[in-house]
Amino acid sequence: MDGDTVELEDGQKVRYLMIDTPESTGGKNDCYGTEAAEYNAALVLDRKVELSYDVECQDFYGRLLAYVKVDSQEVNSRLVEYGYACVLYIPPNGEDRQIEFQTIEAQAEAAERGMWGACDVVSCDK
Repeated sequence: MDGDTVELEDGQKVRYLMIDTPESTGGKNDCYGTEAAEYNAALVLDRKVELSYDVECQDFYGRLLAYVKVDSQEVNSRLVEYGYACVLYIPPNGEDRQIEFQTIEAQAEAAERGMWGACDVVSCDK
């Protein structure tokens, strides 16, 4: 669907925990939004995914909230590591992983990976 949301074969939507990517849908085209959506699709499209949940398993919109793995590789942290996503911490989910994700983001930003090197304005920049 976009960089931080996927739709499963059964129609359920999954919003990735702990991340936010630039927008590429709904008439928005933030810098690196298309790249984030394409990278996400390359990681998960037509692949078997494993979902793991935190405290809250669903959001206000009825989407599942999960960490997503493909072939033992977590997609959520990988998107941050390669500069396709920023950290988005919404308690109570992610409390035990907040520092881990912030560290990964800081390393990506320092190395100017992905959007950190390509965009004058990072839409999820704090």
